[in-house]
Amino acid sequence: AIVATTDFFMPIVDDPFEFGRIAATNAISDIYAMGAQPLFALALLGMPIQVLPLDVIQQITAGGESVCHDAGIMIAGGHSIDTVEPIYGLVAIGIVDPKKLKRNSGAQAGDSIILSKPLGVGILSAALKKGLLSEAGYKEMIALTTKLNKPGVALSQLDGVHALTDVTGFGLAGHLLEMARGSHLKAEVNWSAIPMLEEAIKHVQADIFTGASTRNWAGYGDEVQLASNLGLWQQNLLTDPQTSGGLLISCAPEQEAQVLSILNTGGFTSAKKIGQFVAGHGLSVA
Repeated sequence: AIVATTDFFMPIVDDPFEFGRIAATNAISDIYAMGAQPLFALALLGMPIQVLPLDVIQQITAGGESVCHDAGIMIAGGHSIDTVEPIYGLVAIGIVDPKKLKRNSGAQAGDSIILSKPLGVGILSAALKKGLLSEAGYKEMIALTTKLNKPGVALSQLDGVHALTDVTGFGLAGHLLEMARGSHLKAEVNWSAIPMLEEAIKHVQADIFTGASTRNWAGYGDEVQLASNLGLWQQNLLTDPQTSGGLLISCAPEQEAQVLSILNTGGFTSAKKIGQFVAGHGLSVA
């Protein structure tokens, strides 16, 4: 089966090459999240051509090309227009055996929930805009947002992987709720098991977070049960929008070790089991 997806956005960092890398990684992520192998991409480019120098635009596209090279695909074409703000992204095309295609539904009661990347990229981005992000934090943010979710291909081959998606704009809570709704189950999450960026914790405890986090909670917060010892900063981490976020996996408990092994071998050393699906509906975090 052929699968297709698209994503694009405005810069979240000042470096044009890194912006291109982040945008391309984010766009290709949905292909891996379906368990598919990328085939090729088309570039989507909107630039204020009277404002940005040509070499800056070339650095953005070079960043995107570098990620596509890492994914083993070419940019086969695309479209560009003159815009007020810079916009860059990709249409990504992939291929997958229809019998191995993974969706964000199909989880089964008793399944383990595994997250492959730590949370907090949105909070680091908010800190960057305020000039409060450390150099180490910036490097960590770039490393995470440009790391392709390649293990999705290997995970799709496991019959015990029942559902698969990636954590992006709706945050961990939002994408877990999508999986729970689609599977007619309840997600139970252990707060202390969730991998998180240390600097993100520091900033969110100082009330630095994105507006999208607040909007996310307004959209689905009534479906989330937080333990009494969890407060606003924990809520803002659960709803933190991720750019090129990690894979969210629902798998049979007996394949949990194999899933974690695939992720660790692929360089996702922060991957952890964070909870399980049970009968019911909604999301509980304790």
